Amino acid sequence: MHFGHGTHNARDEAAWLLTHVLRISHEELARSASRELTIQQQRKARRLLEDRVRTRKPLAYLIHEAWLGDHRFYVDERVIVPRSFIAELLRDRLRPWVGRPVRRALDLCTGSGCLAILLALTFPRAAIDATDISPAALAVARKNVKAYRLNRRVKLVRADLLSGIRGQYDLIVANPPYVGAAAMRRLPPEYHREPRIALAGGADGLEFVRRILDRATEFLRPGAWLVVEVGHNRRRVERAFPRIPFIWAEVSAGDDCVFLLSREDLQSRE
Repeated sequence: MHFGHGTHNARDEAAWLLTHVLRISHEELARSASRELTIQQQRKARRLLEDRVRTRKPLAYLIHEAWLGDHRFYVDERVIVPRSFIAELLRDRLRPWVGRPVRRALDLCTGSGCLAILLALTFPRAAIDATDISPAALAVARKNVKAYRLNRRVKLVRADLLSGIRGQYDLIVANPPYVGAAAMRRLPPEYHREPRIALAGGADGLEFVRRILDRATEFLRPGAWLVVEVGHNRRRVERAFPRIPFIWAEVSAGDDCVFLLSREDLQSRE
């Protein structure tokens, strides 16, 4: 989860609106810049824009869809709007860090299931476990997994982070709640339409990051990797864990949003 990227951004919402009204993909939209809307399509777009302004609901909730790259996902108020810089890294299969075959992967705080699905598409021979504490969110994830015909490869599990998880993985990814208490109070109305449980990360925003780092080595095979999104919180993370040699991936928003750790580097602090 992050802000100003693929969620309540006017340019991105305009693209979502047009793909919904025209019923075309993002790729087709790029080739249809000069296409004129019919009167009926104009009316539909106008109604959606008026509802967006009046309710301050994210557009994704009004049209029940959101995009990560070229992939469409069903969404409603039970989950946060899909957005993750980890999706950018998956386009390159997490190179150069993840070199060994990924046979088993885990997505923590899966929400709509978007990252679990992208993991399955990126690593077609991998079995994916995806967890969330919210039964309502898992119901949405189940809908998306079914739409991508990945029921046999993506297993959805209700769990509080790593509690109740068994076995080890070649890769664990997590986009946990990481908004601090002060920042939660300053969020625009759109974000207060999203589930608080998926945003609030405790006093300093690192409550869930701490819990993941405390137990992750138990669930990582030798040579495996942990990938965690933390917003623009690099300084806060490094101050909290000065002994851990984080690798910070370069994404479209900079190098302070997503860290990677090998099992061995995570063990180095123990």
